[in-house]
Amino acid sequence: MVCAAAVILVLAGLAPLSSQAKQLKPKTLDAFVQYVHTREAGMNQELASGNNFLWIDSLPQPGRNEAYASLKQGQIIAQRIQSGDPDAPISVPGGLIHDWVGLVYIPGVTLPQAMSMLQDYDHDSEYYNPQVLKSKLVEHSGNDFKIFLRLKRVQILTVVLDTDYDVHFTTLDADHATSNSYSTRIVEVEDAGEPQESSKPVGDDHGFLWRLDTYWRFYQADGGVYVQCNAISLTRDIPTGLAWLIRPFIQDIPGESVRFTLDATRRALESKSASR
Repeated sequence: MVCAAAVILVLAGLAPLSSQAKQLKPKTLDAFVQYVHTREAGMNQELASGNNFLWIDSLPQPGRNEAYASLKQGQIIAQRIQSGDPDAPISVPGGLIHDWVGLVYIPGVTLPQAMSMLQDYDHDSEYYNPQVLKSKLVEHSGNDFKIFLRLKRVQILTVVLDTDYDVHFTTLDADHATSNSYSTRIVEVEDAGEPQESSKPVGDDHGFLWRLDTYWRFYQADGGVYVQCNAISLTRDIPTGLAWLIRPFIQDIPGESVRFTLDATRRALESKSASR
């Protein structure tokens, strides 16, 4: 009975969802662009100064040492970048900005091995299954990549998205590297995998994900590689009357995705290292 009641509640929520389409407004996108511009300026200052390459490096002692110890014990450390309420995303006109950073330590691998695996985009659907259903390297020139990913997100709702990205890698020195990934197209897919599969217009959908920019840092030390992922995404705001259905998806998915991505990256690198 409990399961049946849950299904009925979800279906009841999905019924009016079609009428809850949300259009990406210029003011919403402008707010996201401005936020990213400010965050990137801070990131560039960090890299230029040579300090705080990993976000835990900015923690006061003894917190910094405790964080490194936790990472070496196999934990993944992740947190929301605070701006106002630390327990909520950043509200902008017509949308929400989600800014999460996470860090994992992968022993027994090198920086070149980590970079090679991250650039193996044709196999992302294997490395990051079930969140990545399809993956393809579209174009590659030097340190620049254009890639396609079909994403699947499940949190009460199941949402499938076709996404394109521009990615740029930078090797700073023998032990440090970075990567920036910018979404260039995000399309919500209805009836994915079915004969009647169709795509909603870009920016005129349910607003589960409008933008996703990801900033990676790689640090080779202590017999392995520290991998940091900072994901900044833009979604719709919470519609009145459907908060119970949409809030868990919009607010929980960004942090969970960062943790999942880092864990999947670790598993893929450990598997590759063991097979050598």
